[in-house]
Amino acid sequence: MSQRIRHVIAGLGLACLSLPSYAQKKAAYLAPRQYHVYQTTTPIKLDGKPDEAAWQKAEWSQDFTDIEGDKQAAPAMRTRLKMLWDKDNLYILAELEDQNIWATLHQHDTIIYHDNDFEIFVDPDGDAHQYFELEINPYNTVMDLFMPKPYRENGDALMNWDAQGMRTATHIDGTLNKPGDKDKKWTVEMAIPFSAFGFFNQHIRIKDSTMWRINFSRVEWDTDIVNGKYVKRTDKATGKPLPEHNWVWSPQGIINMHAPEKWGYLFFVQRPVGSTPVKLSIPPIEEAKERLWEVYYQQREYRQSHGRYAASLSELGITETTFTVTGITYTLSMEAISGQYTAIISDKSGVHKVGIDQEGKVTSGTR
Repeated sequence: MSQRIRHVIAGLGLACLSLPSYAQKKAAYLAPRQYHVYQTTTPIKLDGKPDEAAWQKAEWSQDFTDIEGDKQAAPAMRTRLKMLWDKDNLYILAELEDQNIWATLHQHDTIIYHDNDFEIFVDPDGDAHQYFELEINPYNTVMDLFMPKPYRENGDALMNWDAQGMRTATHIDGTLNKPGDKDKKWTVEMAIPFSAFGFFNQHIRIKDSTMWRINFSRVEWDTDIVNGKYVKRTDKATGKPLPEHNWVWSPQGIINMHAPEKWGYLFFVQRPVGSTPVKLSIPPIEEAKERLWEVYYQQREYRQSHGRYAASLSELGITETTFTVTGITYTLSMEAISGQYTAIISDKSGVHKVGIDQEGKVTSGTR
């Protein structure tokens, strides 16, 4: 598998690797996964162990898959998670099977994915901008950052953002950094305050049926034992470490976690965990947004070739501007000049109206 698109550290500054052309083009649509998170009515002790009754009642997610989905083989080791919430926090418990558990990084905000790690990506309002990334390794070392916009739009990772009030714990079922024995798994437990996702005293309000975009990733490096220590396996021809494995909850379809429009859906259910399950469906407008993302990716390609954005949908080769999703008819339109554009979908009533601009920012009056 190729290396995933990642930010790199250059001295004290942050730089961004440009996306290869295949990653900039729109991948085939993959229906994102969903998770319904229920409330805990009892306190959660952060120790990396799912001992509380609330955790025992919470449903496991689907097992993680390769970041590209069915294009690649299934992961060699199982990863899964479950979630809870209360009025203050989102709780996450992840279980990562691993026969050789190791870690090297101890300092907060070092680049944790240089170790094996577990990662969370959160976009509370689903606009594909202003989202959050959290990473943690078996040492319980955390990196947290805020992305004003994705790397594909020259976004910079703001490493000085911290998830204020977040509590984390890890537990090792085996031994850490001890080659020669066989470990079982390591678990991550996190309590993330909703207030951590607010800016300028913004209040993050959670109610029944609130929907977020979210995804989870596991980075796993192949290793060998050399002189009694774990070392990353290298390519014999280049001497460089082999590319890491990227296993995720909801497949992205491309090797890039920083495409928020491809993340899964998290539904908050205002019922105690263990209640009769409810089924909340993804609103039809979410599937309809795929037409906006088609415009976005085609406009990027058009500008690379012509030095400007297309002035009309027909110039992009898009002639079908009326379409139906789950019995609802939508109309696609676009306003554009050479350096910017806005594409819009709306239903006949005009109540459900969503737009996207040249930076891939989604605006909506329906959320």
